[in-house]
Amino acid sequence: MVKKMILTVGALLLLFPAMAFADAPSTAMLNTGLNSLWVMLAAILVILMQGGFILLEAGSTRMKNAGHVAGKTIFTFGLGSLIYWAVGYGIAFGENGNLLYGLGKFFYNPPVLYSEDAGLSDSVFFIFQLAFATISLSIAWGGFAERAKLSSYLIFTIVFVGVIYPMVAHWIWGGGWLAEDGAQDFAGSTVVHLSGAAAALAATILLKPRIGKFNKDGSSNQILGHNQVYTTLAVLFLWVGWFGFNAGSTVAIETGFFGYVAFNTQIAAAAGAVAAMLISWAFLGKSDITTMLNGGLAGLVAITASCAFVEPWAAVVIGLLAGVLVFFSQKFFEKMKIDDPIFALSVHGAAGVWGTLANGLFATPELAETAGVGKAGLFYGGGLEQLWVQFLSVVVCGLFVFIVSFAVLYVIKKAAGFRVTEEQEIIGLDLSEHGAYGYPEQMKKAQQNLNA
Repeated sequence: MVKKMILTVGALLLLFPAMAFADAPSTAMLNTGLNSLWVMLAAILVILMQGGFILLEAGSTRMKNAGHVAGKTIFTFGLGSLIYWAVGYGIAFGENGNLLYGLGKFFYNPPVLYSEDAGLSDSVFFIFQLAFATISLSIAWGGFAERAKLSSYLIFTIVFVGVIYPMVAHWIWGGGWLAEDGAQDFAGSTVVHLSGAAAALAATILLKPRIGKFNKDGSSNQILGHNQVYTTLAVLFLWVGWFGFNAGSTVAIETGFFGYVAFNTQIAAAAGAVAAMLISWAFLGKSDITTMLNGGLAGLVAITASCAFVEPWAAVVIGLLAGVLVFFSQKFFEKMKIDDPIFALSVHGAAGVWGTLANGLFATPELAETAGVGKAGLFYGGGLEQLWVQFLSVVVCGLFVFIVSFAVLYVIKKAAGFRVTEEQEIIGLDLSEHGAYGYPEQMKKAQQNLNA
């Protein structure tokens, strides 16, 4: 066997002599290749989270809107990709801008090959950041659910992915003014999740509640989603995708730091799910599955900012408090007569705020140095400085996204109409917006019953 191998290698070297003298790839080149491969895998995981959002929104709403939910997600993901390529990426990461916005890299044309000292392929970094932008957009759709015109999705996608989201991304991730202050948001509790939730809040205020959600006396009615198995499977898809979201944000594999980030992500999510189930059991007398699912997602959202900055015990605390927070937040928004069909405001908004602030409490000096951003939190001798920076980033980014989103959607409402008619809402968006039913077999049965 050994003789055969030696003869084979010798023959190959005679046939292809360049192989004998070819330079071996440098360590830097190998690192860049491996980093690019890892981040590309992470980007794919984040993009597959769109499937989780399809199932989550479809399962949490009624059957008559299921096809619309699925179709508009793919449509806006496609449109958002084009807008981010043309404009959004340049505003977020353009190198010729200032502390407020980037300039350059519009209609981005990345290098075909990476250089030896690149550290990461430019095109892979673009795909990774695009995946984040479109996830934030899908969170915003929670405020549109079951009552918005398809045309409003089209217009708002252009503005949100082209301008609103990239501005916030630049401030914190692209070298903007909050980055200069040391704002810690490792994978996007504020940039991605709070931004999406703030836009969802603007939408649901302007759209007003769905028909039948609230009674004249102010009491509310449950409008149950049509498939709890869908929502549960959605949470599992999102949970798995979150390892690309958080661990992928290390954008490197050399030190294995991505494993630590993934570890914190897992235990925070687990704590959120358990806490939410127990708190609902204690207050309702029954363990509520929807609350438990939202608790798991809230734990994931909360740890997204802090996964690279905190110790494991703190990750558990962050997840536990997120699970409790999501339960009371849901009750609060319902009491305020805000109709939030998929609980985007609680899961991504309230938990996003908590996760960002948590860095100001739990960030360790060693991990802040490892991540290369900001300082230690209050409980690790950092005083109030980092907590103030975290608070400032939440307030400024949340208000900016809400105000601009509200203004854009208000113009849409006045100029072209935002909400479908009462008749269209009752019929369902599958038929009124697309002329087809997401469950055609059920439609066929309904017609047969009418004809009988």
